[in-house]
Amino acid sequence: MENENHMGFLSSEIGFPSPEKCLFHVIPAGYEASVSYGKGTKNGPKAIIEASQQLELFDGKSIPAEKGIYTHPPFRFDQSCQKNLLLIEKTVASILKNNQLPILLGGEHTVSVGAFNAIHNLKQRVGIVQLDAHADLRDSYDGNKFSHACVMKRALDLDFPIAQFATRSMSYDEDVLRKEKSLFYVDAQAFAQNSLPKPILPATFPEKIYITIDVDAFDPSVIPSTGTPVPGGLTWYQALKLLHQITKDRQVIGFDVVELAPIEHHHASDFAVATLIYSLMGMVRGDVL
Repeated sequence: MENENHMGFLSSEIGFPSPEKCLFHVIPAGYEASVSYGKGTKNGPKAIIEASQQLELFDGKSIPAEKGIYTHPPFRFDQSCQKNLLLIEKTVASILKNNQLPILLGGEHTVSVGAFNAIHNLKQRVGIVQLDAHADLRDSYDGNKFSHACVMKRALDLDFPIAQFATRSMSYDEDVLRKEKSLFYVDAQAFAQNSLPKPILPATFPEKIYITIDVDAFDPSVIPSTGTPVPGGLTWYQALKLLHQITKDRQVIGFDVVELAPIEHHHASDFAVATLIYSLMGMVRGDVL
């Protein structure tokens, strides 16, 4: 695999290992169709992968790359939303089938629906952990059921248990829905005012989880390069502590990081997201399924 025609996550350090030897499979999915404020998420995966070239192999605790990182060629999204999501679904499904861990790079948050569909087809009990400024529980937005504002409603439609963290912006109907459905949530204000529960997830939440991270979960002072930044989000070490608490008690079968909208000549956000991804690689266990 030495003649790849696309840059890979951390390829400056690890080259292009054979996919069958890699636990981590990075999927660049720069889909953008429904963003409602700032634009540019289609450029997120490329910026993340470019920034990853500057990472150290040692993350301060371990060398996650030793488990193998393979980067798939970027998708070409030139079809309907449903067909584009099917491309993502099939890729994620093939990775899970091989007992490997998919890491989806958005693009707008809609790309996560492709991963949700693949996981749903496993017919296993899996919970979805969401880090996000927004609840994303609208049934439709601007007449579009596949808007980035509807992602977690699509997950609810598939009967996934959901845990929401760092939420601080939602409609009245979304707030009513999550209470009616008894969703577990720790809103952003709680991180500033209260000590977090230990363990962080309820005992009844599934052992296997998929993590979806919208980078606007962070405070804009940490990651300003996103379409809808909301003040009062997670600080860097709050987020890492939260993810550590979540992953130490659960089996992560995949995760995504979405909604980075790179700003020209501003590399800090790109590098922060690449660092986040590599740090989360270091936290997950190797027994995917």
